[in-house]
Amino acid sequence: MSHVQQLKARRPRTRRPGARELLGFATAGLLAYAADLALFVWLRGPVGLDPLTAKALSFVAGCSVAYAGNALGTYRHTTTRGPRQYGIFFAVNIAGALVQLLCILVSHYGLGFTSPRADTVSGAGIGMALATVLRFWGTRTLVFRGEGRVGSWTG
Repeated sequence: MSHVQQLKARRPRTRRPGARELLGFATAGLLAYAADLALFVWLRGPVGLDPLTAKALSFVAGCSVAYAGNALGTYRHTTTRGPRQYGIFFAVNIAGALVQLLCILVSHYGLGFTSPRADTVSGAGIGMALATVLRFWGTRTLVFRGEGRVGSWTG
């Protein structure tokens, strides 16, 4: 066996995500977004909280809904679940939020696109797309990795 073949044989391979995994992740994400938005609107409106407190609370609720949706749905066959995985999941989601903020920072302050429309495109458009890719990767490789998972490591 050649040196290249030996390296390929030792390197773990991942399977591509299937339609079922992508659909499950998207469904959990949409439910989380709806919970986040609804709670934020309620906390800002009738409850009367300030925007940062309302967003922090709605973000935690959204993360919890997304984690539950992925743990009980998309990645239900994995054996890795619990407080540690929730902590990692929460960290991955914070990283996604930071990606969205970074996109606004670059667009608004770095490139000078300062209109509300430009901020929306950079944060909710480009930022959300990049953050979703990061969240999907982090969720499947860092949180719900293990035997029985769709796209699990094979060696």
